[in-house]
Amino acid sequence: MTDALFSRRALMAGAAALLAGRAMAAPGPRVVAFDWGIVETLLGLGVVPAGVAEGDGYAEWVREPALPPGIPDLGLRVEPNMEAVARLRPDLIVITPQLASFEPMLARIAPTLSLAIFDEDGDVWTRARQVALALASATGREDAGARLLAQADAVLEAARPKVEPLTARPLYLASFVDARHVRVYGRGSLFDAVLTRLGIANAFTGSTSFWGFATFGLEHLAAAQDAALLVFEPVPPEARATLAHGPLWQRLPMVEAGRIGLLPTVWSFGGLVSAMRFARVLADHAAASAVSGARRGDARG
Repeated sequence: MTDALFSRRALMAGAAALLAGRAMAAPGPRVVAFDWGIVETLLGLGVVPAGVAEGDGYAEWVREPALPPGIPDLGLRVEPNMEAVARLRPDLIVITPQLASFEPMLARIAPTLSLAIFDEDGDVWTRARQVALALASATGREDAGARLLAQADAVLEAARPKVEPLTARPLYLASFVDARHVRVYGRGSLFDAVLTRLGIANAFTGSTSFWGFATFGLEHLAAAQDAALLVFEPVPPEARATLAHGPLWQRLPMVEAGRIGLLPTVWSFGGLVSAMRFARVLADHAAASAVSGARRGDARG
C-alpha cells in the first residue's frame, strides 16, 4: 500500500512539474517542429525544440508547457520558412501529414518524421499516446515517454472524482467563433476523449470535422434541454456582448438555468499535455462551482 501510494504521488508530482514547464532535461538532438501538439509533446518529454513555428501563438493558445525564451521562429505552421530551418542545422524535423507537400524539401535538410495526433479513425487518445512514444524513441528518451504516458493516466485518474458533479448531465464544450456562432467539440476531438475517460457525457453527438468539431448557430445549443455548457476563452469581443445581453443567448435553456461556465484557454488540437491541462481545468471548474453553490445555499439560509 505504501509503495503504491508513493508511486502515485511521484507521478502526480512529475505531472505538476511538467505542466508548469519548470524542468527540462539535458540537451539532446536538435529537433524542429511546426505543429503545436508536437511541440507540447516534445516539451513534455524534456526535449526543448531548436525551432518552432509561430512561437507567440503557442504562448497564447497552448501555454503549457511554456516555451523557453529565445527559441527561433520558423515561420507559419502551414508554410515553414525553409531558410530558417536550414540555418538551425537540425538533427530531426517533425511534421504532420498537413505538411506532406513540404516533406521532400525538408528531408533534404535533415531526417524528417511525419506524425499525426489527429487521424481519420478519430481515436485521438490512442494516437496522442502513440505520438508521444514515437517522439520519445526518435529522440532517445524512451523512459521519458513511459513517464509521460503514466503521468497522463495519473492526472486523469486524480481528476475523475473531482469532476463527478459534472457527470450529472450532458455537457457541451464550445468556443465562440463570432457573436452568433460557436465551435462545438464532439467525436474525434481531444476534449471528447478526455470527457469519455472522466465519465462525462458529451451533449453534442452530431457529425464533426476531421478535427472533431462542428460549427453552427447558437440556437442549436437548445437541442439538449438538460445540458450544461462550458465555453473556452478567449471569447471574441463581439461575442462578449452576446454573453452579457444577447436575447438568443439569454433564452438558451442552460443559460436560463445557470448551467454555464467559462474555462481558460486549452489547445483543442494538442496531445497528452493538453489533455492533462483540460482535465485539471475541468477539476478546477467543478471545485469552484461547488464552492459557489455552497455560498448561494448559505445566502438562502
